[in-house]
Amino acid sequence: MLRRTLMKLAGGLPLMSIPAHAQPFRRVRPGEAGWPSASGWKELDSRIAGRLIEVRSPIQACRAVPDGADCAAVFRSLKNPWAIGDSPALTQTSGWAGAWASTPSVYAVPARDAADVAAAVDFARSHRLRLAVKGGGHSYQGTSNAPDSLLVWTRPMDRIELHDGFVARGSTEAPQPAVSLGAGVVWGNAYAAVSRAGRYVQGGGCLTVGVAGLIQSGGFGSFSKRYGLAAASLLEAEVVTADGVVRIANAHSEPELFWGLKGGGGGSLGVITRVTLKTHALPPLFGAAFAAVKAASDGAFRRLIERFMAFYRESLLNPHWGETVSFRPGNVLEISMVFQDLDQARAAAVWQPFLAWIAAQGADYALVQPPLFLHVPAASLWDASFLKQNAPQMVLSDDRPGASATNVFWSTNLHEAGWFLHAYQSTWLPAALLAGDRRGSLVDALFESTRRHRMTLHFNKGLAGAPAGALAAARDTATNPAVIEAFALAISAAEGPPAFAGVAGHEPDLARARRDAESVSAAMAALRKVVPDPGAYVSESDYFEADWQTAFWGANYARLRAAKDRYDPDGLFVVHHGVGSEDWSPDGFTRLR
Repeated sequence: MLRRTLMKLAGGLPLMSIPAHAQPFRRVRPGEAGWPSASGWKELDSRIAGRLIEVRSPIQACRAVPDGADCAAVFRSLKNPWAIGDSPALTQTSGWAGAWASTPSVYAVPARDAADVAAAVDFARSHRLRLAVKGGGHSYQGTSNAPDSLLVWTRPMDRIELHDGFVARGSTEAPQPAVSLGAGVVWGNAYAAVSRAGRYVQGGGCLTVGVAGLIQSGGFGSFSKRYGLAAASLLEAEVVTADGVVRIANAHSEPELFWGLKGGGGGSLGVITRVTLKTHALPPLFGAAFAAVKAASDGAFRRLIERFMAFYRESLLNPHWGETVSFRPGNVLEISMVFQDLDQARAAAVWQPFLAWIAAQGADYALVQPPLFLHVPAASLWDASFLKQNAPQMVLSDDRPGASATNVFWSTNLHEAGWFLHAYQSTWLPAALLAGDRRGSLVDALFESTRRHRMTLHFNKGLAGAPAGALAAARDTATNPAVIEAFALAISAAEGPPAFAGVAGHEPDLARARRDAESVSAAMAALRKVVPDPGAYVSESDYFEADWQTAFWGANYARLRAAKDRYDPDGLFVVHHGVGSEDWSPDGFTRLR
């Protein structure tokens, strides 16, 4: 008997020695064993006061009757970012060729407060559900949606509270002006509220981007060259972690979580429900400068690039100037820049040497868009009624019946609404490339890139030239330190109109997408020849980025991973190329290690 017992024990040893985590952990999908029963969903519904949404995609109307009026209305709404944001089933990007497609969750929790979020987190954890989080829904990489998931939808958390003197919990620092924003607030509403009070808050350039997602990505806006990263203005965050606990994170309470939320990427460390940001004195004026120049030959275009990059270093690499210049195939230079604390006369005077040089070259160049300089009182830049009356070409309105008159968005952002991405790549350009002994190589690389595709330099998405205080604050975030030395973020991208597989007349053009992706890759490869360590901005980067940990966060990744292991050791929060996602299958359902 003893011998048989020992043999049984010995036979069981190989199984007993395998650790529990060696058996892959899998989340459940609808129809699988373990998927919550109807009574289980009813229990969650009761915890959130009967507001659980069973999500239905409006795209289904198109699959049923693709040429019907209902389908036409859906695709009209996909060019209205306010309408997209108000739907739990849609995302601002409809997909990316070969990468992901916008797919609604099965159920959504329209969270009104942190308790609603905690209920959703607890339910997802206990039932092994895939969890997705959406605020503004502007993620290019699809991180605000996941098939077969439970969605935490933060849109209803739209409270804005201004503070004359805010002190973070546990802090002994002096009170300072600040604003608290619910996770569902979009930047247009935040700017309008703060500027009406005579203050400025650093956020994103696009008016319909959600505040919480931008903070977690680091966050650049039109005036980042003056005010720095949006994340660097974070004073305190209310956040629900994977254990369902509502935490207050600041420099004194949960400091590692706080640091990780400042640029560590959305959807990895917890669900932010409220942020409090410091505000700044509002400058008297904001303005914009527009022009476009076409060169008559390749040689003339290269000289134009060289002259502009020298002019940028001499006159524009400072806190006054932001936004973009594009170098386009066809030898066209497009200028679309903004300025702060200057009037239009002073701004025009800054550009006079560059414009005089163009005029002196005779037939080599033609101004296909004559220079235009304009300014507005700073408090009016986000005033919808002022913009509609005085600059109607700059904004478009939410055209839904009954929509708020304040629901506007920049007309230049129309092409992004609902777009289907073919390719998108970025890299930071160090300011050292502007020096005389290296500028020639930069100019050659920019010229070579335009032989393949459009290349745009986003000057406000590099902090070189910003004030010392803004640089110091950026260093205390999780964002890739490369941004400190960068004078710009170079972006090359290609896209098509809103598209969904299986919808006749609105299918993605995959052949064109492949051609575009090849062109973008070739253009960026030409530019990266002069960038020894090509980091990328996490929110505006290649879905297929190979070494994404280094590209997005550089030396900060190890510290971010430690915060992830502390606050979410079981990986409840998984997004594509988010911190810790290397432990999971691409769909976020199976733990690999």
